[in-house]
Amino acid sequence: MTIEQLKKYEGIAIIEKDRHYTYGDLGKEIDRFARELEEKIFDGDVVCIYSDYSFKSIALFLALSQNNSSIIVPIVPTTEVEFTSKIKASSVNKILYFEGEMLCITHRQKGDSKAEYLKIIRKNQSGLVFFSSGTTGEPKVMVHNFSKLLKGFSIPKKTRNLRFLLFLLFDHIGGINTLLSCLNNGSAIVIPENRNPEYILQLIEAKEIQILPTSPTFLNLMLMTEHFGKYDLSSLKMITYGTERMPQALLEKLRLKIPKVKFLQTFGTSETGILKTESKSSTSLFFKIVDPHYEYRIEEGQLFLRSNNQVSGYLNQESNQFTAEGWFATGDLVETDDEGYLKIIGRINKVINVGGQKVLPKEIEDVINKIPGVIDTTVFSKVNAVTGQMVCAEVTVTGRTDKNEIKKEIWMACRKELDKYKVPSKIIIKNTISFSNRFKKR
Repeated sequence: MTIEQLKKYEGIAIIEKDRHYTYGDLGKEIDRFARELEEKIFDGDVVCIYSDYSFKSIALFLALSQNNSSIIVPIVPTTEVEFTSKIKASSVNKILYFEGEMLCITHRQKGDSKAEYLKIIRKNQSGLVFFSSGTTGEPKVMVHNFSKLLKGFSIPKKTRNLRFLLFLLFDHIGGINTLLSCLNNGSAIVIPENRNPEYILQLIEAKEIQILPTSPTFLNLMLMTEHFGKYDLSSLKMITYGTERMPQALLEKLRLKIPKVKFLQTFGTSETGILKTESKSSTSLFFKIVDPHYEYRIEEGQLFLRSNNQVSGYLNQESNQFTAEGWFATGDLVETDDEGYLKIIGRINKVINVGGQKVLPKEIEDVINKIPGVIDTTVFSKVNAVTGQMVCAEVTVTGRTDKNEIKKEIWMACRKELDKYKVPSKIIIKNTISFSNRFKKR
């Protein structure tokens, strides 16, 4: 994908609030920022764009991508502590942000360049940094070769006249992948002012959104919206979901509510990028990896990925997830069917060990989620002096007021369908889903 390619497209590129920007408008704004940055950004700079999506931030991002020999670090507005932690961990020396229409810049002392940055800069190419949570509290830093990533988007034979909602965040691998895919295909992008479930439903109706990329947790929050049924969602053709495991019960509820919408499971990691996938059907959680740029294998139930586009490790932490042969251990546990489709069944670090017996949270969650009134279940472990760990369940319900009654119903269902050691020792009943600012279950 190139900027010159985008300039040739006709039609709407970005819709922000009530303003429509064409691909021509986007090209001019990219050129304007490129001229402005010539005297501000230099070879070897590590540059943070501190912003969520907007017409200007997207143009700035693409202008920076053309400024070879620099590293781009998108960070969405967050707490001061998290922001400072990410800036320090990634060695940012310049911060770009907007005050109204004006582009501002803050300079920081430039430190020693990281080896992985230098590998990209010395090739006269640009880099792109993402973060993931570290066990020590410090964010794990990884850098992709952004120039190489852009070249992976081949010029389409024809543009696709589709309208996407840009839901996933600016500093998320899935959000960037959606942005670049849409622009590469000449599609229109709608930028939401916020990510409130009812507002998103209104936006789908008002802007005639056709494609919604989001997370299972957000889809569940949408279903919980009191007036879900009053919105016209007839424009919606497809919902793509990823970032976390989709419960089968939730997928079935969604299909009942919006039966004409196709559901596609996406898959990827910040370390490897987003893969092309193919769902077995809109009602199935099984999917195939159909991306020619990726290899995969399954070892002791865990999915391993390998490609030329993945990072080689974390810049600031050691990790045994990266093998000498170039494989990345995703931490996702999968099962396969006779046709070679995969299904995510859990995370390797969430498996519960009850007296030596392995317990997958999914198995228990699937049983509880079928009970009337239950809208979400999270199964987790707590320390137990006798068995090492015990099974606990946090259950979100609606329309049920007697907590003791629903607990009894849950225990009865679990005792009927599960082995004794899998039955939760403790059940917590809630009326709301706990989720992160990225709409993943906590």
